[in-house]
Parts: sequence; structure tokens; C-alpha cells
Amino acid sequence: MYRYDEFDQSFVNARVAEFADQVERRLAGEITEDQFRPLRLMNGVYLQLHAYMLRVAVPYGTLNAKQMRMLAHIARKYDKGYGHFTTRQNIQYNWPALSDMPAILADLASVEMHAIQTSGNCIRNVTADHFAGAAADEVADPRPYAEILRQWSSVHPEFSYLPRKFKIAVTGAERDRAAIQVHDIGLHLKKNAAGELGFAVYVGGGQGRTPMIAKKIRDFLPEKDMLSYATAILRVYNLNGRRDNKYKARIKILVHETGAEELTRQVEAEWQALKDGELKLPEQDLRAIDAYFAPPALDPRPEGDDALKLARLDSRSFGEWLDQNVVTHKHPDYAAVTISLKGIGEAPGDATDSQMEAVADIAERYGFDEIRVSHEQNLILPHVARADLKAVYDRLVEIDLATANSNLITDIIACPGLDYCALATARSIPVAQEISRRFASFERQRDIGELKLKISGCINACGHHHVGHIGILGVEKKGSELYQITLGGSGDETTSIGEIIGRGFASDEITDAIETIVDTYLAHRTDKSERFLDAYRRLGAAPFKEALYAGEAKAA
Repeated sequence: MYRYDEFDQSFVNARVAEFADQVERRLAGEITEDQFRPLRLMNGVYLQLHAYMLRVAVPYGTLNAKQMRMLAHIARKYDKGYGHFTTRQNIQYNWPALSDMPAILADLASVEMHAIQTSGNCIRNVTADHFAGAAADEVADPRPYAEILRQWSSVHPEFSYLPRKFKIAVTGAERDRAAIQVHDIGLHLKKNAAGELGFAVYVGGGQGRTPMIAKKIRDFLPEKDMLSYATAILRVYNLNGRRDNKYKARIKILVHETGAEELTRQVEAEWQALKDGELKLPEQDLRAIDAYFAPPALDPRPEGDDALKLARLDSRSFGEWLDQNVVTHKHPDYAAVTISLKGIGEAPGDATDSQMEAVADIAERYGFDEIRVSHEQNLILPHVARADLKAVYDRLVEIDLATANSNLITDIIACPGLDYCALATARSIPVAQEISRRFASFERQRDIGELKLKISGCINACGHHHVGHIGILGVEKKGSELYQITLGGSGDETTSIGEIIGRGFASDEITDAIETIVDTYLAHRTDKSERFLDAYRRLGAAPFKEALYAGEAKAA
């Protein structure tokens, strides 16, 4: 993973000192909250319903054990003993005191971490495939490119005050695990016919109030041109993006109103003046960054398969976890492990300080000191010897993180909702907990199969409900919480925006409604191999609407 150089460290240290002075002046009443707001947002500090919230950057979701232990320390010392991992591959703390923020940021800086550009109208944390560097199907590791984008975008003088926030994602495999088509810029790393590395470039995706799928504006961009082309896109957006209406300020609106063909023309014209200049990436610099992400030395461990066969016979629950939470690695003797932060009845994405420390220990002993945060709010151990999987599982059982539900209906993405967020109009966490308890049976979940359920507590869609196979949007109506359902969304290489299925449901009705949808799918699928998403795309909305609203139609 990338290690800070002297410039990186001095830059972060200087920012900590600067913000400490700003906090001191705010606490002394020398500046108002309105004056303080843009300063705190530059440093990842939000003012939520009950307290300040700090969002810490985890670039492209990659951590080591030392950094995870620091996150645990912050949760224990400055918060209420837990942290919340987000869909931006970050972590946030919901209860820190403003007076403690400088100390927290100083602690983060001591392990090469910060909270810069996790908020505000700037280029946010660049995300990537959480299996990067380990996935058997990837063309190349996308993280070196995400790191180059991070360095380029950090306090970029031209792009620090964009019309609105700006999000970039990079994937290196045909299977898109980074949801690039719902980002402002999505980069798909690929090879051309000559075997050269480059990118398919997508622009103008996003969720929120107006969900849109990004348009591909270039099928192949040589890797050396990544920064110059990204700069061209951002210049066109910075110049032409709406600044009079924040709801129409994202680049997706510019793409929609300008048209993909015209926007592509403008980007290409801007790029012509940039592509042969200082932003062209030298080959030696590309390979130098690559070296930071060299895979660990994976010694042959051929005893793994025999060990797993015996362990399966000894423990049914281990076999279930192995089937659901472990995926194929590039190396046949290794695997990548998903640590579910979606225990039955728990708040999705939360981990306690003791759990974080235990994960750090596991990563250090069994995972080559590497941990990932996925945009699906889980943790990943990307390099685990198959021979060590039972030992890892046993340790996860001890800390209540061995739930075997990756990609199943209880692996729910949910934003913090009205329990914490000042923007939310409805609760997300209690709905997720109730649905999780309703579908707690592992046998039932496995029978249902892959089903991505996502919940947002407001139209800003931090829970990614638009691209859930089943999406739930909480809204406020006449003083009550109402939950609107969308079906058929997807955030992978076949991205689609879910369609609203009908009227919303009250909080005491929503779990029954989800069960009705699932039962309808089970009754109509061709066989067990047909996933929910595939069945919905084949059947359309009609049978689901009929099942949900048949009584109302008859009454009418």
C-alpha cells in the first residue's frame, strides 16, 4: 500500500495545526458557526442532529493493521466505542466533541491518515474495487491509478470549489465492483488489442434527487493520459456546471442538459491543449506508484484444500461462511475474505473498537497486514491462505463478525438516517434491523440467493437505494415516516436505476412488503439459479405490483 513521503506528512501535519487554530477560535466565539462551516467541512467535520460528526478518509478503501488500531483508539477515546464504515469506503464517528477534533486529526496524521476532502464541493475520496490486487478476474490493480488521482486532486487549486461535490471510482475487472457508472467519473481499466493499459471513461453518473447512469465518452484512453483527461472533464464542468441551484449542480445534470455528444466534444477540445503537457504521466512515475502496490509474497500453501475439507465436515456453520464470504484469489492457495458488518439485527456498517482491534490482529497474523473497506460497508481481508481460513473464521466468531451473509438479503446497505443525520427525513437503521431479523434464517437466505437490499433515509441516497435490487427510500409525509420501494436497480457492469413500484409503506408495513416481494420472486423464478435481479428484468414490475397492491385495486 502507499506510504506517505516527507511532503505528504508535512502537508497533513500543517493542515492539523491550521485546523486546531480554527477550532480554538470557534470555541472562543471569535468566529460564528456560519464562518466556521466551510473551514470544518474542508476537514471532514459535519454538524449532525445531535453532535459533530467526523468522516475520515480511507483512500480506495485500503488500510493496514496500525491504521485500523488507530481507528479503534479514536472510537474508544473520543466517541462512544464504535465507528461507522460508509459507502465511500471511509469511516465516520458520530459523537466526537469539537474540542477533541484537533487531537483526533493529530492521531490520524501519526498513522498517515486524515479527513481532508471527505466533505465540501471538492473531489472526494477516490474509490476502487475492494478486491483490487487480489481478484482473479482483474486486468490490473486499479489502486495505483486511484492513488495518482488522490495526489493530483488533494487541495487542487483549480478544483477546490466546484459547483458541487465530485466523486471518482476506478475498477480493474470486467465485473464492476466499484459502481463506476453511478459516479461523476468512472474509469474502467482495460487493455486494448495491442495489450496496452488504458481506460474506458464514463461521465455523469450519480444517485440522489435525480439518479442517472454515466455515459461512456471514451472507449479507450491510454493510461499516461488519465490526469490530463480528468482535468479536461473537470474544467468543462467547473466552467459550465450550475452554481445557481445546488440540486442541478452535479455534472450528471450538465451531461443531461448539454448532451453526451456535445459534452464529449468539449472535453476532447479541452484535452487537446493539455494532453502533451505536464499532466502526461511518465512511465517511470506510473511504475514507481505501481511498486507501492506490489502484492505480498504469497508462498505456496497446497495443504489448504485438504484442511478445508476436514473443517467443513467438522463445522456446518464454517462451511456456510466459506461458501458465502470467501471468494477466489489470483493465487490458487489463497482467498479473499469478506468480514460482514451486517450481523443479524445490528446497525449496518458499524464496528466496535474491540472488533476493529481484533480485525487488525487477524490481518497482521493471517492477512499480510492489509484490510479493505468495501463500498458495501463491509471489511475485506484480500490475501488469506486457504489453509488459514478456519483459524480466521474461529477468530471472527469470537468477536461476532462471522455472519455468513455476503450478497444475501441481510447484507443490507443503509445510511445512518434520522438517528444521526440532519438531512434525513426518515430512519434507516431500525428498518434494516427489522428486515434483517425477519430473514435471519441462513437456509432461507441461501434459498433466496443473491439479493442486494439498500436503504436511504432521504433523497440524497447515501444508502444507494437507487441501485439496490430492492431499494427503500424513507421520506416524511404529514409528520410520519413513509418508505418508498424501488425494484430492479443494479450498481455493477449492468447498471440500472430501480423503478418506483407504487405508493410507500408505513414503518410498520415495510418489512411485510419486502417479504411479499421476496415471496413473489420465489413463486415466479424459473429455478434456483435465476437471481432476483434477472427474474425482475424478465418479469417486469407487474407481478410485484399485483402482489403488493391487489387488495387496494379490488377495494377501488
